[in-house]
Amino acid sequence: MSEILGILYPWVKALHIAAVISWMAGMFYLPRLFVYHAERGSVGSELDQTFQVMERKLLNLIMTPAMIVAWLCGLILIGMGAMDFTSGWTWIKLIAVVLMTVAHMWLGKRRKDFAQGINTRTGRTYRLANEVPTVLMLIIVVMVIVRPF
Repeated sequence: MSEILGILYPWVKALHIAAVISWMAGMFYLPRLFVYHAERGSVGSELDQTFQVMERKLLNLIMTPAMIVAWLCGLILIGMGAMDFTSGWTWIKLIAVVLMTVAHMWLGKRRKDFAQGINTRTGRTYRLANEVPTVLMLIIVVMVIVRPF
């Protein structure tokens, strides 16, 4: 059994990293689309419809599947013993991943607001929202690579 886990571990880890990269690309891009949509996409206009298609496809075809794969692979890696739950870095990383998931869900709700023509947030709000994934990503990377605690 341990031989099989030894063979599977790098494959699961590679899939996890690829999924995280895809998820993060969307987490950086979707708020930027929202900035342009809020500032230039008048409700019902052709540009509004274009933004809605782009946002829906990015969220539903790239971001959400990537998030699910990242979570599944992460849980498998935890099951394989990849994290030390007696270390502080593990808990900080897990909290940051949960917060990233909350940010993902918040963006999903904002996409629905645009789709329903009821967005009330400004481009500035989405510019600020664009910083959240960056900060969380930096925390996650430092916890996993440096393991300061």
